[in-house]
Amino acid sequence: MNEAIRRFEQERWTAGVVGLGYVGLPLAITVAKAGLGVIGFDVSAQRAAALNEGRSHVEDVDDETLRAALAQGARFTAEPTMLAQADAIFICVPSPLGRNRQPDLSYIEGAAATVASIVRPGQLIVLESTTYPGTTDDILIPAVTGGGLRLDADVFVAFSPERVSPGDGIKTGEIPKVVGGVSPLSTKVAAAAYGRLMADVFPVSSAKAAEMAKLLENTYRAVNIGLINEMAQLSHELDINIWEVVDAASTKPFGFQAFYPGPGVGGHCIPLDPQFLAWRAREANFATRFIDTAEQVNSRMPSYTADRVADALNRAGKPVFGSRILGVGVAYKPNIGDDRESASIQVLDILAARGAHVLVHDPLVDSERLAYETVAIPAELEDIDLVVILTDHDVVDYQALVRLGPPVFDARNALARRGIDAPNVEVL
Repeated sequence: MNEAIRRFEQERWTAGVVGLGYVGLPLAITVAKAGLGVIGFDVSAQRAAALNEGRSHVEDVDDETLRAALAQGARFTAEPTMLAQADAIFICVPSPLGRNRQPDLSYIEGAAATVASIVRPGQLIVLESTTYPGTTDDILIPAVTGGGLRLDADVFVAFSPERVSPGDGIKTGEIPKVVGGVSPLSTKVAAAAYGRLMADVFPVSSAKAAEMAKLLENTYRAVNIGLINEMAQLSHELDINIWEVVDAASTKPFGFQAFYPGPGVGGHCIPLDPQFLAWRAREANFATRFIDTAEQVNSRMPSYTADRVADALNRAGKPVFGSRILGVGVAYKPNIGDDRESASIQVLDILAARGAHVLVHDPLVDSERLAYETVAIPAELEDIDLVVILTDHDVVDYQALVRLGPPVFDARNALARRGIDAPNVEVL
């Protein structure tokens, strides 16, 4: 057996986690629970200090869980030289899009430079940040071998896509892990390391295959969301309830997976990840027609939703301009406080630009992050002209909303799905 494989399978080793956000911190907790050493690194000294004091900034990691990891020996730092003590380094930094929808690799490049400054013989370096196929080969290999270390002899390199679903209660260690090394041996070494952390590891033939797998997962969702959003618009024109149609189609026990329409897509994955693939395809002179069409449909949904809200107001004899509109839920998905890339906020921004007086009710999103006045339910609904349900958190008092509130435009079918009968409701 290869010595590196044996060590990661059988000995106690230390993981260095670069980036302590919604991916990196849960991974660090998973490592600690496995009884292994953890050095979490973040460029923010303030964040590292808060974590060392047992204060978590990630919704899926509560303070009690964090304190348990600290008691098991987890350490957090803003000093990159500490990573030299790690046997495996997992890079979990953001990978956003630039202004022109091209991949912004600056965080990955920065992390690679940090690793290059401390890499030593025997280490495994894994990139988890979502990116286009070829990034691990193009950026990580030169970074870790530039100082003279030999791939597969001194150092091992792999890609393993992050898989997290904030707010769903699924722990990082419970999710099957795809692993692809830049060589067959690197794949085996990385799989041995993840085998100590995850319930199930699925090796693939290369880092590129693993990178592609992540993009396929989220492109699949983006395309199907685009399809159902287009079907929702068509159903409205034909006077058909799309929610009823999806429920009916879902009774088929094969060949159909339910996707539901909404005011758009948001968050850190669905709006962004397919664009990594589309950008890489353009580099290869290949047209990604499904991706491009889904992007067009999904990016149009906030405007379409705002138009439907305007129509609902018109039927009540009111213009958008000057109307008081309450947006219920502004997070990008239900039951979390994350509003990154939120389509719900885009809808409200469009209505505000048309002259509406926009207010917000979202018990989970920090009001200091919002540009709009926040209100309570049911205490402050008397002067509201229309309620728009944009993100359907379970903690919202929908019964009070219907009992005391004005007409409702339900972009999530939240009321019907909860069995709430409301006479003055229109759905997307």
